[in-house]
Amino acid sequence: MLATRFTELVGCTVPIQQAGMGEAATPELAAAISEAGGLGMLGTARTRADVDLATFAALLKQTCELTNRPFGVNFIMRPELWRKPFEPLKFIEEAAKTCRVVEFFYSEPDREYVESVHGHGALAGWQVGSLQEAVKAATIGCDFIIAQGVEAGGHIRGTVGTMDLLCEVLEAVQEIPVLAAGGVGTGRAMAAMLAAGADGVRVGTRFVASEEASMHPIYTDALIAAGAEDSVYTLAFHVGWPDAPHRVLRNAIAAAEARGEEIVGKLVRIGGKEHAVRRFSCAVPDRTATGQIEAMSLFAGQSVGGVKRVMPAREIIEELVTEAENLLRRPR
Repeated sequence: MLATRFTELVGCTVPIQQAGMGEAATPELAAAISEAGGLGMLGTARTRADVDLATFAALLKQTCELTNRPFGVNFIMRPELWRKPFEPLKFIEEAAKTCRVVEFFYSEPDREYVESVHGHGALAGWQVGSLQEAVKAATIGCDFIIAQGVEAGGHIRGTVGTMDLLCEVLEAVQEIPVLAAGGVGTGRAMAAMLAAGADGVRVGTRFVASEEASMHPIYTDALIAAGAEDSVYTLAFHVGWPDAPHRVLRNAIAAAEARGEEIVGKLVRIGGKEHAVRRFSCAVPDRTATGQIEAMSLFAGQSVGGVKRVMPAREIIEELVTEAENLLRRPR
């Protein structure tokens, strides 16, 4: 097995962490990835849910019922996504009492949040988009760092490619594990990151096309049909998360631009209420979605060419690990 400082730290058997992925980061997916030896992550950027503490606690409980392996929670720390300034600490405390890992994204690393995680018994991680953020995350006590390159799907923090950012961060931050995120959708890409010194990889787009993510078939079919050149860096899907660069399928932008209506479809929230999806909303179409699915935010990283079919999460991990191990063992 590919043992690293990251696997030893969090208690995994393979150095693969699932990305946060919003609606796609379901309890079922997080548990399946953890059961397969990776670190599953429960996403909290969920437009399907009324994001209150009771709903969040129920999602945590559901995940715990599905696995007794380590898993984590991903928090997006952009202020407008929270209803009250003090609200994040309540969620962080709830997560840290339950999970092995609490991870943060999309803000400057914050010592108060990291100390709250440690104070309730969990490990703290921070996904960064620059060398400066990585150094600050290490300085304030994070247990590991995820270096996210511009090839990543969904929302993107920085502007540097994954390998270049990874090399910078590894040079500057040597005392804690560093994971590579962005463009990792094959065992070959995973092997490249590990060979460069990463302690693990963070995978998103491949897991969006997993059975457990329960994304809409039109979305997963679009991923299967796409190649790297079909993933574009844009600000197009800005409704609900303004001024936030992201990577999405080119055809989704064209479909949304072609629509004349303000509402392109609906999602069913947790609890059964319908949620209207506005044109250029950042809401992700899961299996509850109806309407013009092709005009919704079909997030995808440049690793999308690695998506060949919808697979169980366990099989995705087995494929990535087997290919990476074979390449890393190949004699030179």
